[in-house]
Amino acid sequence: MSDIGGQAVIEGVMMRSGNAWTVAVRNSDKEIVLKKEHAKELPKFLKLPILRGVIALVQALSIGIRALLFSAEASGLDEEKPSSLSLALTVLFSFAVGIGLFLFLPLYTTKLMGALLASINESSLVFNLVDGIIRVLIFLLYVVLISTNKDIRRVFQYHGAEHKAVHAFEAGVDLTPQNIEKFSTVHPRCGTSFLIMVMLLSILVFSLIPKEWPFIYKFLSRIALMPLIAGLSYEFIKFSSKKMNNTFVRMLAMPGLWLQKLTTGIPSHDQIEVAARALKEVLEMDGKRESKADVT
Repeated sequence: MSDIGGQAVIEGVMMRSGNAWTVAVRNSDKEIVLKKEHAKELPKFLKLPILRGVIALVQALSIGIRALLFSAEASGLDEEKPSSLSLALTVLFSFAVGIGLFLFLPLYTTKLMGALLASINESSLVFNLVDGIIRVLIFLLYVVLISTNKDIRRVFQYHGAEHKAVHAFEAGVDLTPQNIEKFSTVHPRCGTSFLIMVMLLSILVFSLIPKEWPFIYKFLSRIALMPLIAGLSYEFIKFSSKKMNNTFVRMLAMPGLWLQKLTTGIPSHDQIEVAARALKEVLEMDGKRESKADVT
């Protein structure tokens, strides 16, 4: 079984198929440059349901960081390669900001609201529903704000090009820019859909935390439960991508598809060309140039 998916990077696209990944970037000379690597095969026990979602997320973060660093250097944005220490500190800082924005801030805001409205604290489900709504609103505001940056908008266009290319491959058509541009920029297996599913599922999972617990316990338990929520979200995205003809499943997936309207843009011919090159190269590495992957 082989996966196919990708990620937009600076002036380019990363594509992954099975145990190989490729980054294609258009440099300052308007040429497409490539980075290609094979990934290690995982032991079978790491491919068990839910656990495989956590492992996939860790792998995606690792490959994504390397792909972004390559794209920054290849596109001419960053001429100096960062040290391992500075990279590690940047990643840790990013995680800290993410935890602060999407876990601590919604929880603390809900706590303050509960002091004003007693009904919020009466039910764990209501408390976490309010907490979840605040989390989603913060995320939407974050996406809207970063989309005002022209460089981010170009990344979103490459995101759209990536989706179009994957759709074209799944449809079994030749991977030419002319064929690819006919497809949608929205895809059910998108990381955006994964993130919104994480936020929605967290409302239910966090409701299991006893409402009597002190604030610090509630906060730490949310961090501890994130791997479980990520694993469950991965399983839903995996399942729903194969069952989009089912009305109920499609309704559950719709929030992620709607949100992709913000995180993808209509790509240019040149951007589609980069996405097509990345996909062709990774399929060749994975030995699947002529066959349709079992997309999961």
